[in-house]
Amino acid sequence: MFKLFSKSKPVGEKAVFTIDGMHCTSCSMNITGALEDTKGVIKADINYAKSQATVEYDPTKTNAAELKKAIKDAGYDADQIV
Repeated sequence: MFKLFSKSKPVGEKAVFTIDGMHCTSCSMNITGALEDTKGVIKADINYAKSQATVEYDPTKTNAAELKKAIKDAGYDADQIV
């Protein structure tokens, strides 16, 4: 009847990037904002300590190359590792 406890399926694909140029937590917030403003991004998690970004996205609306471009456009270097 109710599906209150049903597990949701993953909606998108995941990409993980290493990021060069982050100097502080404000940098990670800048990258988060840039990624979240990208069409198709479902969730963006930036780990300042690891210099990594994990992004869940809808592959019908964007791709890993566009995500990398968004990071670079925010002023940081990025390389996809997953």
